[in-house]
Amino acid sequence: MLESGEAAPEIELRNQDGDTVSLPEAGTAVVYFYPRADTPGCTAEACSFRDTWAEYESRGIDVFGISDDPVADLAAFRDEYDLTVELLSDPDGTVASRYDSYGEKTVFGNTVEGVFRNTYVVRDGEIALAYEGVDPEDHAERLLADIESL
Repeated sequence: MLESGEAAPEIELRNQDGDTVSLPEAGTAVVYFYPRADTPGCTAEACSFRDTWAEYESRGIDVFGISDDPVADLAAFRDEYDLTVELLSDPDGTVASRYDSYGEKTVFGNTVEGVFRNTYVVRDGEIALAYEGVDPEDHAERLLADIESL
């Protein structure tokens, strides 16, 4: 995991609409990595950000969800659940790797390469908070409270 105070790696990925999106240089952003769109845990996490979106937006906090799903799958995921965050496609795991959020893991007894469920809060280009293996159900609410304490 990256640690507080480290420079946040650059992000330049296509979103659910196919537009290129970059991490802002100033301000606060949440960058959360999730393994697969439209699976139970990832859906719960995305919906928790949707349900708290007004609170993030009112504080000027950008939220980016990153997976290795193709753009078309992200668009379908957004549409199915009325998601409000930017969903970014990292098909080869390059950005996730820079954030120590991609690699070998065990899924249903099989060893595979994929995205880890990690989250970073980036403030003015630096890592402010880092979370490994978060609980997708209430992550967005807990994160807001932690951001408030910064």
